[in-house]
Amino acid sequence: MIENLALSMRPKTIDQIIGQNHLVGKGKIIRRMVEAKRLSSMILYGPPGIGKTSIASAIAGTSKYAFRTFNATVDTKKRLQEIAEEAKFSGGLILLLDEIHRLDKTKQDFLLPLLENGNLIMIGATTENPFFSVTPAIRSRVQIFELEPLSNDDIKTAVQMAITDTERGFDFPVSLDDEALDFIATSTNGDLRSAFNSLELAVLSTPENEEGIRHITRDTMENSLQKSYITMDKNGDGHYDVLSALQKSIRGSDVNASLHYAARLIEAGDLPSLARRLMVIAYEDIGLANPEAQIHTVTALEAAQKIGFPEARIPIANIVIDLALSPKSNSAYLAMDQAIADLKKTGHLPIPRHLRDGHYKGSKELGNAQDYLYPHNFPEKWVDQQYLPDKLLGKNYFEPNQTGKYERALATTKEKIDRLKK
Repeated sequence: MIENLALSMRPKTIDQIIGQNHLVGKGKIIRRMVEAKRLSSMILYGPPGIGKTSIASAIAGTSKYAFRTFNATVDTKKRLQEIAEEAKFSGGLILLLDEIHRLDKTKQDFLLPLLENGNLIMIGATTENPFFSVTPAIRSRVQIFELEPLSNDDIKTAVQMAITDTERGFDFPVSLDDEALDFIATSTNGDLRSAFNSLELAVLSTPENEEGIRHITRDTMENSLQKSYITMDKNGDGHYDVLSALQKSIRGSDVNASLHYAARLIEAGDLPSLARRLMVIAYEDIGLANPEAQIHTVTALEAAQKIGFPEARIPIANIVIDLALSPKSNSAYLAMDQAIADLKKTGHLPIPRHLRDGHYKGSKELGNAQDYLYPHNFPEKWVDQQYLPDKLLGKNYFEPNQTGKYERALATTKEKIDRLKK
């Protein structure tokens, strides 16, 4: 092999892509775009090593467009200008823009008109959710697709392909025990790049046997695989399964299970995923039952991120125990989901006239503010007037739980106001 295995196994056509059938399978959106030769710029997001670059490479190979790469973190605007000139004169070019969420404003401003004229097809790649991390100006000009972690069977298929495909994979005899194949499939957390890198290390460090074959056993694979992946997936659970188990254990108030799954993520060194999930848990599962737990969570995670591992495990331990043993309430989360569900059904209903902003000059509603009753001018700090749009009158989204003194106090206030409305 001239190139490293992960690079040489990169698909050259859309048919060689491993996994992501919801996007590249028969009749699915990216395959349809390629087959119809109607490519548009897109952003692909998901965990590392699951095929973002592979899909971009395969689209270019299948469509016969020139393919260039650009890293938003390290490459300069000058290089982006050179790529733009090439796209202009070649009549079409596919650009893989890696780490698009880190694109600075100068590069963004240069990129926007390129996305408009169609000469350059941008495929942005990011591990971050682009709905939060990518500027709206870029989002509005592209399609956004989420990639899924590869299954164990996907990893097995790719590994076996690397062994049997002498053009893209190993060009000498290699055999793999079933146990070794199972181990690499279940221990790489759906990360195909890691699987290829570990396989390559195992193969190249194994001498040929008497028959001229490099035979890989489970022990060889264990020694070649990074510790973080072994810890994360020792029993075959995927990355998202561990995060899910952590949240469900905290939600179920099982402090020991909570610490166990947090320990897996700590040993894997995955502080960002752990921090994000604990933050979600604090607001989704503990919620109004114990708002102080949310403050504790933010403070603990800020400390953990500043000091890093291994010491970060200390504030994390504190917050995992706190969340697991806190009273639980999802009333706020459910209330918002119901409000959003109604919004999707009804659309943006007219706001009652007395609530509209009549302060700015030229407003057609100027003067309606005089009908608004200012609650601070009333002894109860509350006044009976309409706030919801007409079609939603009588809706009651928030149903408080009685699991913590703070939410019980909110429930008492709500009951008092509800009585005054009658």
